[in-house]
Amino acid sequence: MAQLPVKCPSCENTLEVSQLSCNNCATVISGKYALPALMQLSVEDQNFILQFVLTGGSLKKMAAQLEKSYPTVRNKLDDIIAQLNSK
Repeated sequence: MAQLPVKCPSCENTLEVSQLSCNNCATVISGKYALPALMQLSVEDQNFILQFVLTGGSLKKMAAQLEKSYPTVRNKLDDIIAQLNSK
C-alpha cells in the first residue's frame, strides 16, 4: 500500500482529507478534515515516534537500537516535539 501523502506536490502546503470510503459497503464520507498532528510529521519522524513508544519511552534503548549517542537521540526527540508544538 502506498504511503499517504501529507504535502501538496505543487506548493508543499499540508493536505487535508476530503473523502473517506469503505471498501466493504462502498459508503463514502466527504468533508474537510485535518490530518492528525503525528501524520503531518515525516515518515522518518513517525517511525522514530513508533520506536520510542515500542521501547517504552526509553531514550537509552532507542540510542542502542539506532546505534547513536543518547544526546543525538534526545535532540531528535526535541526536534519532533518542537515540530508538534508548532502545529
